[in-house]
Amino acid sequence: MEEEKKNTRIAIVAIVVEDPESTGEMNRILHMFSEYIIGRMGIPYREKNISLISVAIDAPAEVISSLTGKLGRVSGITVKATYSKM
Repeated sequence: MEEEKKNTRIAIVAIVVEDPESTGEMNRILHMFSEYIIGRMGIPYREKNISLISVAIDAPAEVISSLTGKLGRVSGITVKATYSKM
Protein backbone atom coordinates (compact mmCIF):
# COMPACT_ATOMS: atom_id res chain seq x y z
CA MET A 1 0.00 0.00 0.00
CA GLU A 2 2.82 2.43 0.86
CA GLU A 3 4.43 1.73 -2.52
CA GLU A 4 1.12 2.55 -4.25
CA LYS A 5 0.97 5.94 -2.50
CA LYS A 6 4.42 6.84 -3.85
CA ASN A 7 3.06 6.64 -7.41
CA THR A 8 0.17 9.01 -6.82
CA ARG A 9 -0.33 12.68 -7.45
CA ILE A 10 -2.21 15.17 -5.32
CA ALA A 11 -4.56 17.40 -7.27
CA ILE A 12 -7.52 19.70 -6.99
CA VAL A 13 -10.28 19.04 -9.48
CA ALA A 14 -12.32 22.20 -10.09
CA ILE A 15 -15.86 21.63 -11.33
CA VAL A 16 -18.25 24.32 -12.53
CA VAL A 17 -21.84 23.09 -12.71
CA GLU A 18 -23.88 25.26 -15.06
CA ASP A 19 -26.82 22.86 -15.38
CA PRO A 20 -28.25 21.60 -12.07
CA GLU A 21 -29.71 18.60 -13.92
CA SER A 22 -26.16 17.29 -14.42
CA THR A 23 -25.39 16.89 -10.71
CA GLY A 24 -26.79 13.36 -10.54
CA GLU A 25 -24.38 12.10 -13.19
CA MET A 26 -21.53 14.11 -11.65
CA ASN A 27 -22.14 12.55 -8.23
CA ARG A 28 -22.33 9.06 -9.77
CA ILE A 29 -18.92 9.57 -11.38
CA LEU A 30 -17.39 11.02 -8.22
CA HIS A 31 -18.67 8.01 -6.27
CA MET A 32 -16.85 5.70 -8.73
CA PHE A 33 -13.58 7.41 -7.68
CA SER A 34 -14.40 7.80 -3.97
CA GLU A 35 -11.46 5.68 -2.81
CA TYR A 36 -9.10 8.41 -4.07
CA ILE A 37 -11.02 11.47 -2.89
CA ILE A 38 -9.56 13.26 0.12
CA GLY A 39 -12.33 15.83 0.44
CA ARG A 40 -14.88 17.88 -1.42
CA MET A 41 -16.27 21.40 -1.06
CA GLY A 42 -19.21 22.82 -2.96
CA ILE A 43 -20.33 26.42 -3.15
CA PRO A 44 -23.71 27.24 -4.68
CA TYR A 45 -23.66 30.63 -6.40
CA ARG A 46 -27.40 31.24 -6.44
CA GLU A 47 -27.23 34.65 -8.12
CA LYS A 48 -25.72 33.04 -11.23
CA ASN A 49 -27.49 29.68 -10.84
CA ILE A 50 -24.21 27.72 -10.89
CA SER A 51 -22.25 25.66 -8.39
CA LEU A 52 -18.50 25.65 -7.85
CA ILE A 53 -17.05 22.40 -6.54
CA SER A 54 -13.49 21.53 -5.61
CA VAL A 55 -12.40 17.95 -5.06
CA ALA A 56 -9.06 17.12 -3.45
CA ILE A 57 -7.71 13.82 -4.76
CA ASP A 58 -4.67 11.60 -4.19
CA ALA A 59 -4.45 9.12 -7.07
CA PRO A 60 -2.27 7.93 -9.94
CA ALA A 61 -2.17 10.50 -12.76
CA GLU A 62 -4.11 8.22 -15.09
CA VAL A 63 -6.92 7.90 -12.55
CA ILE A 64 -7.18 11.69 -12.20
CA SER A 65 -7.19 11.99 -15.98
CA SER A 66 -9.93 9.38 -16.23
CA LEU A 67 -12.03 11.20 -13.62
CA THR A 68 -11.71 14.58 -15.33
CA GLY A 69 -12.37 13.01 -18.73
CA LYS A 70 -15.58 11.36 -17.56
CA LEU A 71 -16.75 14.56 -15.84
CA GLY A 72 -15.84 16.65 -18.87
CA ARG A 73 -18.17 14.61 -21.06
CA VAL A 74 -21.17 15.44 -18.87
CA SER A 75 -23.29 18.17 -20.45
CA GLY A 76 -23.51 21.30 -18.28
CA ILE A 77 -20.21 20.68 -16.46
CA THR A 78 -16.78 22.24 -16.97
CA VAL A 79 -13.80 20.61 -15.24
CA LYS A 80 -10.06 21.26 -14.83
CA ALA A 81 -7.39 19.62 -12.68
CA THR A 82 -4.44 21.33 -11.04
CA TYR A 83 -1.63 19.09 -9.79
CA SER A 84 0.75 19.65 -6.90
CA LYS A 85 4.45 19.73 -7.69
CA MET A 86 5.08 16.91 -5.20
